[in-house]
Amino acid sequence: MPLTQKTVLDRVEPVADGVVSLVLCGAEGPLAPWEPGAHVDLSLPNWLTRQYSLCGDPADRGGYRVAVRHDRLSRGGSEYVHLFLRAGRTLDVSLPRNNFPLLPAPEYLFIAGGIGITPIVPMLAAAGDSARLVYVGRSEATMPFAAELKAAYGDRVRLHTDGRPDFAALAAGLGPDALVYCCGPASMLDAAEAAFPAHRLHLERFRPVAKEFAPDVPFDVHCVRSGRTVSVAAEESLLDALNHAGFRIPSGCREGVCGSCEIRVVGGEPEHRDDIGAPDGRMYCCVSRASSRLDVDL
Repeated sequence: MPLTQKTVLDRVEPVADGVVSLVLCGAEGPLAPWEPGAHVDLSLPNWLTRQYSLCGDPADRGGYRVAVRHDRLSRGGSEYVHLFLRAGRTLDVSLPRNNFPLLPAPEYLFIAGGIGITPIVPMLAAAGDSARLVYVGRSEATMPFAAELKAAYGDRVRLHTDGRPDFAALAAGLGPDALVYCCGPASMLDAAEAAFPAHRLHLERFRPVAKEFAPDVPFDVHCVRSGRTVSVAAEESLLDALNHAGFRIPSGCREGVCGSCEIRVVGGEPEHRDDIGAPDGRMYCCVSRASSRLDVDL
C-alpha cells in the first residue's frame, strides 16, 4: 500500500481568528481509515511537511479535515497555508498515524487549549454522553469550532476565556474510572500532569519536553535486509545518516513527536529520546540514538 495519498484541496474556510480549516478530498478514491486522535503529514507545495490532527468525521472516507493556526513564529508551514494555499491544489497526505488513541472508559474529561481542540473534536463525538469538554482560549473568536461544539453538545462543553480552570477541582470531581485527554500549550499540559493521576491522563504535545541525555557518541547501524552498515557521527542524527546512505526514511517533525520516522529494531539497545513512547522493537530515528551497534530492518 502506498505511504501517501493524493488529495485535492476542496475548501479553505476560516473557523476562528487566525485559524483555517482545510477539507482534503481523495483524488483517487476513498482515503485511508482513521480513528479519533490520529494525525497526518501534509506535504505542502513549498517543500515543507507538517503534521495536523484530523478533526473531521472518521466515517467520511471521502475527505479529511484539518485546522491550521497562523503561527506568528511560523517556520514556513502555517504561513504558506494561510497566505498562499488555495482550493483546487493537489496535495500529498500520509496515511493516518495515531499516537493519541481514545481508550475505552465509562467517563471522559477532555481538556483543550486553542488549536489543541483539533484531535479532541472527533474524540468528543465518539465518547458518548458521559464525556465533558473544558475548552480554554483567549476569546471565543480565537477558539476553533467553539460554536459548532456548543451547538452539538450543549452544557457538556464549557468555554473558558478568563483563564485556566481549577484542574485540581476537576480531578476531584471525576469518577474512579474516568480518563482525561488533554491537548494544548505546554503550560496547560504541565498543569494537567500536576493535577491528574498519571494512569488516567493522556496528553498530546506540539513540542517535545526538554530533556537531558548523555553526550552523543558515534555508533554503527547494521541494516539487516540490505546487508549494509551505516556509521552515525556524534553530530549527526540517525535519520540523516540513513538518508545520506540512500535509505528513504519518511520524516516530519524531526523532534520526536509525530512518529513518521519509525523504524524497526531487531538487535541492540536504542536510546529513546522521543516524546510519544516508541513501541517495543521500534524507534524514531529523528531524535533517538544508541551508544553501541544497532541492527535495524532496512
